[in-house]
Amino acid sequence: MPKSDPNPLSEFDLIARFFSPPAAQGFVGVGDDCGIMPVRPGFQLAVSTDTLIEGRHFFSDADPADIGHKALAVNLSDLAAAGAQPRACLLSLSLPHADESWLQAFSQGFLSLANESGCQLIGGDTTRSHDKIILGVTVLGEVPVSQALLRGRAQPDDDIWVTGQLGAPHTALQLRQGVWAADEALLAQTLPRLLRPQPPVHWAPELLGHAHAAIDISDGLIQDLQHILHDSQFGARVEAAAIPQHPALTHLSAEQQLEAVLSGGDEFELCFTAPVAQRAHILDSAAKAGVAVQRIGTITLEPTLQILDFEGKALNAEPTGFDHFNRS
Repeated sequence: MPKSDPNPLSEFDLIARFFSPPAAQGFVGVGDDCGIMPVRPGFQLAVSTDTLIEGRHFFSDADPADIGHKALAVNLSDLAAAGAQPRACLLSLSLPHADESWLQAFSQGFLSLANESGCQLIGGDTTRSHDKIILGVTVLGEVPVSQALLRGRAQPDDDIWVTGQLGAPHTALQLRQGVWAADEALLAQTLPRLLRPQPPVHWAPELLGHAHAAIDISDGLIQDLQHILHDSQFGARVEAAAIPQHPALTHLSAEQQLEAVLSGGDEFELCFTAPVAQRAHILDSAAKAGVAVQRIGTITLEPTLQILDFEGKALNAEPTGFDHFNRS
């Protein structure tokens, strides 16, 4: 949490000093009542928003640069799930105090990722909160008309794919919260994936015209996959042994590994479905982009979800994911 400053910045000083990057050509950025951005002919606007609350979505003692990075990354992950190219973003920042050193690091983390991803900061809001940091980010992207990857477009016999290596964020969270036995070495290996997610936002548009449906893994692989199944009205067969795991998970029990890869959230990787005929394109384009992808199952006509454990046996209990209103 930022410390109290005896000579606090004004709202306008804060914006001018930390959140006023030069506007790209065609954009009207921070400082006007509205941010303005162009949309190319033949494209649609893709929009997503998320709120992050201190103590709920990030630790109070986290590096503010990591907080800034994650605040934008979790939103870029939504654009990636639609196959959209990032164009602009809005930041709403509520702070109990205006701490200059905290703001300097936070803005560096946020704007560094904004620049890297081509997501221009064009506006937002700053307010004073009672006692916690509250961050609201809205991202805007472009996707060709009628080509967005949506949850309801999976087809029977589609391959189910995931990007990245799963399980590290959940492992770090369980260790940090004391749910699992303390292991400092394991925490050091897994914590960076929790603090600084790296959604495959640059590669995701390569899936347009090749994949059918997609979702980002924010609340757990199985829970998020079920949104695709519900909206598409099909089922799936998932093989846990095929799910790519973060190397650090080899130190965990099989039960913990299953929990981490099936139920663990905060991945901000993609789960998507695509026809068998698209395997070569997906593997080739991902390799060129340096993105790890792996097939983990199949969409089925029968609207049930079958999950096989590491030994190929059907799981009796269905894994759960994160729900803001069903957990303390």
